[in-house]
Amino acid sequence: MEIKQTAFAGSFAKESQCPRDGKPEYAFIGRSNVGKSSLVNMICKRKSIARISRTPGKTQLLNYFLVDGLWYLVDLPGYGYAKISKKKRAEWQRMIRTYLKTRYTLQSAFVLIDSNVPPQEIDLDFMNELGEEQIPFAIVYTKADRLKPQELEDNLAQIRKAILQHWESLPPEFITSFNTGLGREELLAYIDQVNKQYFEHHEDL
Repeated sequence: MEIKQTAFAGSFAKESQCPRDGKPEYAFIGRSNVGKSSLVNMICKRKSIARISRTPGKTQLLNYFLVDGLWYLVDLPGYGYAKISKKKRAEWQRMIRTYLKTRYTLQSAFVLIDSNVPPQEIDLDFMNELGEEQIPFAIVYTKADRLKPQELEDNLAQIRKAILQHWESLPPEFITSFNTGLGREELLAYIDQVNKQYFEHHEDL
């Protein structure tokens, strides 16, 4: 799949405000500063469709982008250590959880994990929660160009080992780099495959 057009479709404070046109959607989420905005821009081949900031917590709403008029890419607020109030953090968590648990057109959540750091408890807890709620997800390792190949493989092995302490098998995985474009084709091929299955069951769209 090659993306021809991406259009901003709106920012929403709660799931009930989100589009109701039945198009499949894919949510991107990860710890603050994991490289989410850079990845979204890389996927869409747009320099600034998702804002990049050195300050964690800039994404505060459910941001929708319509891709080729067929499916939505949804940029969710990050979780982790953004410098926000406890009240605001609780609001974000409630918004994100409600979206993930109730969104009927959500096909997959892409959980972004920094490939340069050891396994993080907050990532493992988040994936375990998705599993408990039976929300389909895939792992997207970011910033893969920053380590030497063997260092990268060693670190990914640590992360996989930590995940397999809670899971019988690994979910789909994608190794990516914003700087090199690594993983873009594989990610889009996966979305394309899921979309085809979705549209086969929703021929009226």
